[in-house]
Amino acid sequence: MKNIYVVTHTQSIHHIENKVGGWYDTGLTSQGKTEAKATADHLASLIEDAEVEIFSSDLLRAAETAGFIADHFGATVELMRDLREMSYGIAEGMPQEWLDARQIPAPDDNRLDHRGGIEDGETRREFAERVYRATHEIIERPFDTQIIVTHGFALTFVIAAWIGMSIECAGMVSFPARPGSITHLHLDDYRRNRAARRLADASHLEALHADHGRVNTGGRR
Repeated sequence: MKNIYVVTHTQSIHHIENKVGGWYDTGLTSQGKTEAKATADHLASLIEDAEVEIFSSDLLRAAETAGFIADHFGATVELMRDLREMSYGIAEGMPQEWLDARQIPAPDDNRLDHRGGIEDGETRREFAERVYRATHEIIERPFDTQIIVTHGFALTFVIAAWIGMSIECAGMVSFPARPGSITHLHLDDYRRNRAARRLADASHLEALHADHGRVNTGGRR
């Protein structure tokens, strides 16, 4: 039996600045750190006494989120570049409005290889290929309980890789997620089914958001 908990990083500085994220490397806000602690607490209640293996995107906002989780479990974090968010090339760090005014939506007949009109940005295929590569590497490890800390859009391709969706089919898929969400992926020993038992659940943060007002998640994750 294998359980993988996929966490989207919590509130980052680029969110409140309403700037494009991608590989733009900002850390967590003070609220993001509070959210990361709450997410670690909630994971502990879900996982209980299991020994965990933790993987994270090497971008600061994900690595900091993973650090709070690792401290809670007394574990270390393995940073993986392939778990980064999609790259938006020259748009990264720019105001979100700058990207919105220039980005060209992908046509239905070219969802995977369309570059969006942004110089040096990744295509969906390039993005999916590396996230699939990282996910398959993690799945193949013998650990029964694993935690992956990544980004909002990257989560879609972790799930797609987990359920065995082809990259060609993943051209149309999306699993939207708020910062600090938890997705629980489960493999049973008997039928070998790969289930998604919990999908992008951020209910453990609702009390925090009520106290601080609505969380700002503007910009790219």
